[in-house]
Amino acid sequence: MQAAVVSNTNAIASEGDRPAKLRRVTTADAIFDRLYSDILALRMPPGMQLQEKRIAEEFKVSRTPVREALLRLSEGGLVDIYPQSGTVVSRVPVAAIPEAVVVRKSLEGTTVERAAEVATPADIERLDTLISRQRSLAALADTSAFHEEDEAFHEAIAGIAGYPGIWGILKTVKVQIDRARRLTLPALGRMDNVVYEHGLIRDAIAAHDAGAARVAMTHHLSAVIPDVAELRVRYPDYFC
Repeated sequence: MQAAVVSNTNAIASEGDRPAKLRRVTTADAIFDRLYSDILALRMPPGMQLQEKRIAEEFKVSRTPVREALLRLSEGGLVDIYPQSGTVVSRVPVAAIPEAVVVRKSLEGTTVERAAEVATPADIERLDTLISRQRSLAALADTSAFHEEDEAFHEAIAGIAGYPGIWGILKTVKVQIDRARRLTLPALGRMDNVVYEHGLIRDAIAAHDAGAARVAMTHHLSAVIPDVAELRVRYPDYFC
């Protein structure tokens, strides 16, 4: 079966209205998006077997687009494909995380400094809304929705800075960090700490203090390193 092509309309968030942007999505894209989301959210944990036949049946397609999606996931380090054996969700490579954190600190340090220089009252209000949502979700212990709002906060800063493309780069760079961070959020007080750290970043941006904004962001992003060391002990089967 050939991969069907569908049009998916996604509104672009911006100040003011812009025409909707059409994104052409193939069947392989749809399968990739679903598996990617499930792997990052740990709904498909490290070590889980992925069966081409079962995935093809779920999407009611041939195995061809399934193989295409799995190959893309393999190239991104999210699945391991073993010929004649099968495909499994990759374990989180601990060695790759420090470098990813360095890249993230550098790029997000740049975006937060610029955001502090150009932020408007409307931008600060937007950050306040996101932090308020996170605070509510932390109280509800909704780790999945909290993570999505966390992402939205960092993406918003890149948008305020006028560097939305940097966030696109970071989404690829930080994929293994995101998998590890999903395990940290249920820890007692961790979500509250994130909200507090985001508040410090917001305050520095509002004060137009670029230096303080970078320091706050660097401190915030550094937390994942000691977290991963502890997680590796608690979840040895999830890391390599």
